[in-house]
Amino acid sequence: MRAAYIERPGPAADIRYGDLPAPRPGPTDVLVDVIATTVNPVDTFVRSGAYRTPLPLPFVVGRDVVGRVAEVGPGAAGFHAGDLVWCNSLGYDGRQGAAAEQAVVPVDRLYRLPAGVDPSTAVTVLHPTATAYLALFVHGRLRPGETVVVAGGAGNVGAALVTLAATAGARVVATASAADAGYCRGNGAAEVLDYRAPDLVDRLRAACPGGADVYIDTAGRNDLGPAIDLLALRGRIVLLAGASSRPVLPVGALYQNDRSVIGFVISHATVAELAEAAGMVNRLLAAGRVAPREIVPLPLSAVGEAHRMLEQGELRGRRVVIRPWDPSHSARPATC
Repeated sequence: MRAAYIERPGPAADIRYGDLPAPRPGPTDVLVDVIATTVNPVDTFVRSGAYRTPLPLPFVVGRDVVGRVAEVGPGAAGFHAGDLVWCNSLGYDGRQGAAAEQAVVPVDRLYRLPAGVDPSTAVTVLHPTATAYLALFVHGRLRPGETVVVAGGAGNVGAALVTLAATAGARVVATASAADAGYCRGNGAAEVLDYRAPDLVDRLRAACPGGADVYIDTAGRNDLGPAIDLLALRGRIVLLAGASSRPVLPVGALYQNDRSVIGFVISHATVAELAEAAGMVNRLLAAGRVAPREIVPLPLSAVGEAHRMLEQGELRGRRVVIRPWDPSHSARPATC
């Protein structure tokens, strides 16, 4: 089986492309022929060792997969050979990744792809949309009618946050570049503010006269002083980016107004939480509400280059799609 893998955590240049033994499903696993995978920032954290997690070596990189069921373990009820499926929780916590011709997926982490949804479209939105759902509703406890501030509303996760919050009946205030204002409004933002504006803090206060109930900064700048001051009574800040940031925490403004700061990483999501998020992902996919702005197609041999491009900021909202083999073929690749 051809795969993109590492022999130890390290830089993107250490990702190798070559043959590995074909994986075999356990009793409660499903073997999937990979149609499409992608690269997320979290994949680079796992590969580099920045996010510490058990890695079986050699380790196939990649978290997200859309594929077709090839074989089902005896305890993996509900799936059959030929089913189109997806998963967004491979490639960490001891599970091999998705950047290969085949992947083994535990049955409780596998979901059906809605009929008529393009695998290349789906694979690009799985991680951002599930992340946004869990940030808003599980950790941010968002309710209809509340005000949400999304800092970085035009990025992959930011766009999903705007879409989901607006769909749930929240009022969304997004920050983005002036060029991306129309995109944010198209996703449901009520107001879009230029993040470069020197008076951005004042503009945010004017846009949120009752305060923000939920505040999420997708860029990871995490300037908690003005963010906490912007919150309504019992407002919540959800931190999901900026591993190296060291913000000053204004404790008085936090506890005197019942406000909270909550850390969140999708890698700690439970199976039940992931399944809950998957239901929303599938509903949005089926309705055509989530899609990438632009796709960058790359072969499986270029996964290392995709990691480098992402880390160097060369993608900027574009999403890599890696298709290991032609999904129109009726049989698995000859190398498997």
